[in-house]
Amino acid sequence: MATKEQQTTVIEAINKASTIWTQAFNIGDAAGCVAHYESDAVMHARPFGTFTGTASILAFWQKLIDDGFSEVEYVDPKIEVIDETCGVLTSNWKMNKAHGVIHKEVWVLQKDGAAKIREDDFEAKG
Repeated sequence: MATKEQQTTVIEAINKASTIWTQAFNIGDAAGCVAHYESDAVMHARPFGTFTGTASILAFWQKLIDDGFSEVEYVDPKIEVIDETCGVLTSNWKMNKAHGVIHKEVWVLQKDGAAKIREDDFEAKG
């Protein structure tokens, strides 16, 4: 069980990394997005498929950006701390050409204290 201080550390790291990820996406920086995934991360992007590893995940985000998607915004995000190094973010989301739900972003603190995504499970609904 994480202490209150550890919980705060996890939440702050996830909030910071998630904000930077969103900013990168919104300026069209797919590499900046992928910098927030662990090298062997798994991304379930419904209905598009499952992407494993940063090269595959980069290709997905780059295509989305190239197709004109931007202005992503998380709507009412929630973070559940799992332990002293891990938390799960869930949220609705919207952008200029789609909206949907983040079922589960598993963020893990790295040795440098930054959070990276180990597992990403989201759905585009329109």
